[in-house]
Amino acid sequence: MNLVTGATGLLGSHIVEQLRLRGQKVRVLVRPGSDCSWLQTQGVEFCEGDVTDLDSLHRACRDVEVVYHAAAKVGDWGPWEEFRCVTIEGTQKMITAAAAAGVRRLVHISSISVYGYYTKDQTLDEADPVGYRLYRWAYYSRSKLEAERLALAAHRAGRVAVTVIRPAWIYGPRDRATVGRFYRMLRNGRVRILGSGDNRLNVVYAGNVAEAAIAAAALPEAAGEVFNCSNDGPITQREYLNLWARACGAPPVRRRVPYRVAYSVGLLLECSGRLLRRRQPPFITRYAVWLMGRRSYFSAEKARRLLGWRPTVPYEVGIPLTVRWYLRSQGLAAP
Repeated sequence: MNLVTGATGLLGSHIVEQLRLRGQKVRVLVRPGSDCSWLQTQGVEFCEGDVTDLDSLHRACRDVEVVYHAAAKVGDWGPWEEFRCVTIEGTQKMITAAAAAGVRRLVHISSISVYGYYTKDQTLDEADPVGYRLYRWAYYSRSKLEAERLALAAHRAGRVAVTVIRPAWIYGPRDRATVGRFYRMLRNGRVRILGSGDNRLNVVYAGNVAEAAIAAAALPEAAGEVFNCSNDGPITQREYLNLWARACGAPPVRRRVPYRVAYSVGLLLECSGRLLRRRQPPFITRYAVWLMGRRSYFSAEKARRLLGWRPTVPYEVGIPLTVRWYLRSQGLAAP
């Protein structure tokens, strides 16, 4: 039996999908009131609970061999307390429950944001330092870094065998966070290239990350290891944006804004939002600017070498597939 937390989210749902395609049994931990309509089509076992509730995690881990822990507080906005409670304390409770149940492997979904804010034109891998230049409100990155440290410490202590997967910016069907906004911005001509546009992006299809996580869970040598799952091959910012524009029936993206200008605007909007205690994120944040405009590149060669990971859905397929899913979900006609 496999347990997936965060199964109603983007990556969690793709882990479920890939496990079921392989004929494996899946149990999903879902919060009361969650939209489980897609999961109900997958033949999974439901366990109602939350990563903040240890008793529900003990129930969810019964007779489980592998846990895929994808639940976290996602996004770059919100109070630190939410990130601490869900991402950090939720991971600690997941470790406790998995260890008590004798789970064979805990696959912890982390993020390349744990590296911190490298921006120079350099390639980084799993041997490079983490936590570099994390700014005050980098709550997502800070919480993911602390959660990853807890997971690896549990492995070193012999409590439970852990493998860490560090995805980059994930896209794909069932993305309810960004694809709709991105589609509208492209159609309205509001997307800008940050800087020259020739920087390599760290972006990856959710189903490809799921395949890496499943491969890692099956490989004894992957215990205690960390794997970047950060790209489906090299692609520049300009190429990526224009693949999306073409799939959305929008004109090519040509207008540019300097990276430092966009970053400064993001900082000002964040300061204003924090001062006014706004619950909704600003239109632009430093994290979003960094995701799109940074020149630092995170190598996935270790995953390709040790896991035999070869992304099966390239950008040219995954982007149109994601747009078609979004249009169907909104009852819209294809452009």
